[in-house]
Amino acid sequence: MSVATWNIDPAHSSILFVARHMVVARVHGRFERISGTLRVNPEHPGQGDVEVSADTASIYTGSPDRDAHLRSPDFLDADNAPKLTFRSTRVEPTGGSGFRLLGDLTIRNVSQPVVFEARHTATSKDPWGNTRLIYTAKATINRSDYGIRWNKTLDNGGWLVGEKVDIELDIQAVPATN
Repeated sequence: MSVATWNIDPAHSSILFVARHMVVARVHGRFERISGTLRVNPEHPGQGDVEVSADTASIYTGSPDRDAHLRSPDFLDADNAPKLTFRSTRVEPTGGSGFRLLGDLTIRNVSQPVVFEARHTATSKDPWGNTRLIYTAKATINRSDYGIRWNKTLDNGGWLVGEKVDIELDIQAVPATN
């Protein structure tokens, strides 16, 4: 199999995140509108590239007030930075179906290099006979690297919002149609 173009199936894919709240709790969230393209050879993970984006206004944590705050200039500034994007620059096989996906993550119009630990988990047929590629990828970023510095000091001296954010991609991709 050679490198081919695949589109992310947004109905069966997700961009998830976890951030610390009040030092010990974890807040989970996702972006509800995502898209992207993979140009990959699933038999050789080191071949290809990836571009993924999420509409920042589609952030969802289960709390309307928190979601509104996350869309504000204090965090994602969705009005001025409507997209969060990742574009790979290099793929490094790590053995078997694993690989490192190196690239640039852009949040709030600030791009920083990031490394996702990734894996091609399956090539499968759906019930209608369509081939699907399935991938997972994980990375941890520091939100202040993207200009997201809003915070509040707690009575115990800790911070309301943690600096580190874990990101996880669960991707299903279908062949691109010409």
